[in-house]
Order: sequence, then C-alpha cells, then structure tokens
Amino acid sequence: MPPDERRAAIVDATLPLVLQHGAGVSTRQIAEAAHVAEGTIFRVFPDKDALMHAVTEKAFDPGPALRELSEVDRDQSLRDRLVAATRILQRRLSGVFGLLDALGLNRPPGGARCRAQAPSTMNDAFRAAIVDLIGPDEHRLRVSAAELAHVLRLLVVSGTHPRITDGRPLAAEEIVAVLLDGLRRPGTPAAPSALRPTGRESVTMIED
Repeated sequence: MPPDERRAAIVDATLPLVLQHGAGVSTRQIAEAAHVAEGTIFRVFPDKDALMHAVTEKAFDPGPALRELSEVDRDQSLRDRLVAATRILQRRLSGVFGLLDALGLNRPPGGARCRAQAPSTMNDAFRAAIVDLIGPDEHRLRVSAAELAHVLRLLVVSGTHPRITDGRPLAAEEIVAVLLDGLRRPGTPAAPSALRPTGRESVTMIED
C-alpha cells in the first residue's frame, strides 16, 4: 500500500479509538485496528503526537461535509433539503464535539494545520453551501437565504452540542421545523411588529 494510503488508513482506524479511549489510546490498539504491525505506525508518523495531530486535522476538515451538502438532491422539497443538510451538519459536529471531549479540550488545538482555514472562512463556506441549497426557493422566505443559513447554523450547533442540550439533542426534523414554522400554534396571531426580533419580519421564516 502506498504511504499516503497507509497514512489515511491508520488515521481512519485511530479516530474511533480516540473517541472511545481519548488520548490514552495505545499504539498497539491502533495497530490492531488498522491491521498493521505497531512498527508500521512509526514508519508513517514520527511519533504518536503526530498521529494525534493528523486525527484532529481529519475531524476538523470541512471538505467531506461540504461535498455532501453539494450532493443533496435539489429535486426534493425545501424542507427535505434542509433536513438532509441539517443531518450532514450534525454528523460533522457530533464528531468534532466528541473528539474535543475525548481529548479534554474546549476548542481546537492552536497551531495545527486543521486550523489553517480561519473559522470565519469555514463558516462562510457552510453558509454559502446552505444558500446554494435553498436556491430558487429563497422567494418563499421572509428573510434572506443568507440569514436563514446563519440561523440554521446556530440552531444546529446549540441543538447538537451535548452539554448545551443536556443530552437531549434535537433531531434534524425538529431543527428545521423551528426554523421554518416557528413555535406558534397554527392560527395564533404573530406578535406585533414592534415586538418581533430586530432584523427579522417574523419568528416564522417561510411564507404561510
């Protein structure tokens, strides 16, 4: 197996072990999971810290999730597209939050290549992907597609983080229902415009 493929295989085998055992996972456990000799790990990585760095880099790489978002079927309804997108975002964040917790970190490690892309740039990329997913249905919204994408991201982060949710994460369908429908009972009048949130025409984001 070429070195690059061997490296990727070892990283792929290590990530679930780190989620289970934290940074204390042994190279012997990694070797067994990757089906290689323990010495092979150190022919690919100079030390265990380098391997942990590669695992963190993989977990924070936005590329796979962005590709999944681009592949969501545009023939689905807006609601179904947003549910699919929310599931993709939740899978990514669950992995990120799980890794940080396993490593005992509150934020991504500084100085790592996984942070070469500024958080603002990464967030912009995800918002742009959601805007693209909304596409021609933007006219049905009471806010811009960019605003909906921003609020969706906030709901996904807060509704997925294990500590914020107290172990009760929101399902993708629930997040999208809050986003598009709000929490008013059907037929209940909306609040007067003076009491509505600044910058939005209504809690409900889609035209009735």
